[in-house]
Amino acid sequence: MAGLIKREDIDELRSRTRIDEVIGEFVTLKTAGIGSLKGLCPFHDEKTPSFTVRPQVGMYHCFGCGESGDVFTFLQKVEQLSFVEAVETLAGKAGMHLRYEDGKGPDREQASRRQRLLEMHEVAQRFFTQALESEAGQIGREFLTGRGFPAESSREFGIGFAPKSWDALTGHLHKAGFTDEEILAGGLASEGGRGIYDRFRGRVIWPIKDMTARTIGFGARRLYDDDKGPKYLNTPETALYHKNQVLYGLDLAKKSIAKTKRVVVVEGYTDVMAAHLTGVEQAVATCGTAFGAEHVKIIRRLLGDDPTGQVIFTFDGDAAGQKAALKAFEFENLFTAQTFVAVEPDGLDPCDLRMQKGDAALRELIDGCKPLFEFVITTAISRFDLDTVEGRISAVRAAAEVLTDIRDRNSLSHYYRFVAGRIGVDIDEVEGAVRTAARQPKQNRQTGDQPANRPGFRDGPPAAPAQNFRREPPPPPTAQSSAPAEAAPEQAGASAGEISDERSIEYVYEERPDVSNLSAPINPARLKTEKGALMVALQHPEAVNAKLFDSLSGKAFEHPGYRRIQDAIKQAGGLGAAGAVQSKWAERVLEASDEDLRPYVAQLLVTPLPVVEGDGINRFARGIVARLFDYDLERIAKELHSRLQRQDTADGAGQAALLGQLQTLEQHRARLKMLM
Repeated sequence: MAGLIKREDIDELRSRTRIDEVIGEFVTLKTAGIGSLKGLCPFHDEKTPSFTVRPQVGMYHCFGCGESGDVFTFLQKVEQLSFVEAVETLAGKAGMHLRYEDGKGPDREQASRRQRLLEMHEVAQRFFTQALESEAGQIGREFLTGRGFPAESSREFGIGFAPKSWDALTGHLHKAGFTDEEILAGGLASEGGRGIYDRFRGRVIWPIKDMTARTIGFGARRLYDDDKGPKYLNTPETALYHKNQVLYGLDLAKKSIAKTKRVVVVEGYTDVMAAHLTGVEQAVATCGTAFGAEHVKIIRRLLGDDPTGQVIFTFDGDAAGQKAALKAFEFENLFTAQTFVAVEPDGLDPCDLRMQKGDAALRELIDGCKPLFEFVITTAISRFDLDTVEGRISAVRAAAEVLTDIRDRNSLSHYYRFVAGRIGVDIDEVEGAVRTAARQPKQNRQTGDQPANRPGFRDGPPAAPAQNFRREPPPPPTAQSSAPAEAAPEQAGASAGEISDERSIEYVYEERPDVSNLSAPINPARLKTEKGALMVALQHPEAVNAKLFDSLSGKAFEHPGYRRIQDAIKQAGGLGAAGAVQSKWAERVLEASDEDLRPYVAQLLVTPLPVVEGDGINRFARGIVARLFDYDLERIAKELHSRLQRQDTADGAGQAALLGQLQTLEQHRARLKMLM
């Protein structure tokens, strides 16, 4: 079909793209075993990192919510893109030219709505930046210079100017091929009785970018006295721009945040600029909204939930600033990092502080921050008259409500003394008030790690979420159409064989009905072996004896779910075919798996092997597959013993044949012990 990207180009792009680098744009990843990285899942709230990435196999999997896939799937989900958009986005970054079926590329008129909006915002940003350099933009340049931002700073942050015109931008966008509908959908224009007109007029413009530095909206500051609009005007909610999910300056700050484990939250665009220009490169700001839970998620993913990390809020010293601090405190319990507040005594915001007292003063303000708890406690106490008994009692109760939220119980004694000293009461009185407050249920207390219906290896959600990804999960689901344990007898047989130099093995017995009772609990050690064998076969097929693995009986995997994964490996061509497809091996197995089975295959693909680099993988592969093979030989040996007991004593030839098979089995088991 015309417009479809050629499969070989998709495969080539996948091999060129490092999934850890792409995901690293959104999530801070840390080493988690051989060839594995982990971080906080971008698809659900969690406090313990369970999102695992395996660059070698090009897969990710979250052991908390079950999301999994490859680099294209990740971009589709995190950026809300179609598959074609995800491929085209990565191809653009890699500088790769894509070929389409019948030689046709995507029809521009039918390009995705999101991609069109992104392109339109890039056009609009270039228009604004050029307008700032024009004669009409003189007023904008003077404003920026007056705030301490010379021309080079404006260019670094992509600042522009919206001409004082009703149709300067819309006319420019029309010429670039964008429709009224698209301009309105992007929030760049408003609609009146005479048609659409520019939303931003006569204002300094800041581009608001996502984490990957793509412009998704704008913030505009009033310049003219006759402008009756708000002082700051932002892009409205659009398909691209959601103000509660955006932090201004994050595209510039994310690398420094990940490196220093520090985030500095300021209140405005000029504050972000001032902080960055003084060396505080971790500064970000909310965009026309209060700090909220969605912002917490963004920051936590960047900090990687490092308990030594710091989140520093800066607020004005006035009543509005105190209100903002208390609002931020509502989400304090969602952070693993430590939270602080930096308030300038004279009420100066970071931009004004830099202008009046210099760069060093702003750096000192940030470095001299105080714990957010201390600030909130002080604010709570300040509401009461401490010269009266009633006032002191009320202040103690108010402070106790705050103290019950402190996660670090070791620091409580410090805060007991702090509160007692501020109010002028005994420490025992504070401790008693805290105990009383702790017994009272808090309404609507927020929790950061309670996603519903987390999928696991059970038919339904597990009883409790996994605390880390090394925990042994239950096995995968069985097919609804799986045969019951009392299956019909198999009539297959195999001739005798030996362990060759490659240590391969063939079955040497006539296989009879499986006597395993699958309704009974399966030995945990057996399950661990089955899981380990599948993990190494999926992750490192080159380390597994393909002939040995592919010769495993259909009864080798006692759990029906793992047996289904074995079947998927066979449908993908078996391990014997893995070397031919190499990097496509994981994809081949996933495609051969039923839809309900794919999350579990993905989990096996990314779970770290309990080995060290080098020969450790080969030794693990030999041992785990040999152990699984031995389990199956043991099962057959039990069946042969059962048949021997039932054998007619007069049938000497039959008994001899069974004894011969048992002897051969035991010889093979003895050889397998050498590999285990």
